[in-house]
Amino acid sequence: MATTVTVLDRLKIELSNKEYYSDDVLAMYLDENGLLSTLNYANSMKKQLLQTVYDILQSLSNNIDLFRSVSTEFCNTGEAYQYLSKRMDDLQVRILAIPDSTGTKTSVFNYMFSD
Repeated sequence: MATTVTVLDRLKIELSNKEYYSDDVLAMYLDENGLLSTLNYANSMKKQLLQTVYDILQSLSNNIDLFRSVSTEFCNTGEAYQYLSKRMDDLQVRILAIPDSTGTKTSVFNYMFSD
């Protein structure tokens, strides 16, 4: 039996259930990426959800002290920043691997001349 998970709950799972921000702030990040926190999560939302996680981690990289106050396994700020950078790089690879939902494929080739 499958259980339904809201978009906000799925975002928290991606963030390892660490409470970096309140639910209202997380909902704001979701809204910026075109997602409603109260909707049931569907796999078609994955790219937008991962982009939201990326945005949140980027904001945390600008406020390392907040990140370290929640994630206490780092000895110093440098280690925490390196971890965030690596996680953001991994997320970017995952985001780019997901095709756009439009169904049209863009080409890296462009016509140099046109009629």
